[in-house]
Amino acid sequence: MPARFAPALLQASRNAGVAVAYHDLANELVWAHNFERYTRPDGSSEMTTSLASPRMVEMRSRVASTGKAEGFEISSADDAGLHWFDVWIDPDVAAEGRIEGLVTTLVETTEHKRRDQTLKALLREVSHRSRNLLAIAQSIATQTGRYTDTIEAFLGRFRGRLQALATSQDLVTSSNWRGAGFRETVTSQMARYTQRTPSALKISGADPYLNPNAALHVALAIHELTVNSVSHGALKTAGGEVTVTAKIAPDPSSHEPQLTIVWCEHLPLGPSEGEIRRRFGSVTLERAVPAALNGTARLEIGPGEVCYQLIVPGSNFETATTPAD
Repeated sequence: MPARFAPALLQASRNAGVAVAYHDLANELVWAHNFERYTRPDGSSEMTTSLASPRMVEMRSRVASTGKAEGFEISSADDAGLHWFDVWIDPDVAAEGRIEGLVTTLVETTEHKRRDQTLKALLREVSHRSRNLLAIAQSIATQTGRYTDTIEAFLGRFRGRLQALATSQDLVTSSNWRGAGFRETVTSQMARYTQRTPSALKISGADPYLNPNAALHVALAIHELTVNSVSHGALKTAGGEVTVTAKIAPDPSSHEPQLTIVWCEHLPLGPSEGEIRRRFGSVTLERAVPAALNGTARLEIGPGEVCYQLIVPGSNFETATTPAD
């Protein structure tokens, strides 16, 4: 290459973030290019120090002895954090085959490394959440099968519960797996079964942000309550109404915050209390959901009324809330 092109080549390497150093066979630094980008305001630099490290000196000596290039990865830290570099050491071979010096090339791979680490973390998160979802689906299948008499009834209930999970998971995914708001969790489940959600639902109180596990299980509870209400309860009639309240207060025993969710509805005349309870997904409401949240629940079916209370410990939600109504 003509010598007059050397400045252009150096500028191109600078634009590409490539740093180059040249050492003689005595391991003395002859010149360096583009290392100033890694120099701190006080003039110090981890990278220029690394050039004189025992490892780098040993590798340059080995390349000078064998004539074979070597590559490896190093990292360095500065005020901006940790940086990674791919390093190559090549012999500078004259036309007659004599080694005259050693060329060290460094290319920063920090962004690539961070993207790779982020991707691996995301894949681990996907794997973890997938296992959780499969475990929840398995639990739903077991509970549904245990308390269902026919295949047709099992399939109907199981599909509905899986769809409840899917709807809640959509909310969780859209938030980059942070979770979902309590109110949107309630309204999204009810909207699947009734077009009257805005007029039939009266929701008040706090609006905490549920973590992913809590969002999925609260969604399951609301699904069971909604299905029962549409089939046998308040939402079966044109003027029926459901009230849902959410309150955050200290746990009397631990003084940690806890969320109390209460669903109440008036029943139309017709089915007896015992008949309603047999049709109700009470195992999900009273056992599965509270157990998954380390909370407690109570389902009361009295004369003309259904009330469900779910107490959720503070570890399941963010304490910051939307202003109460």
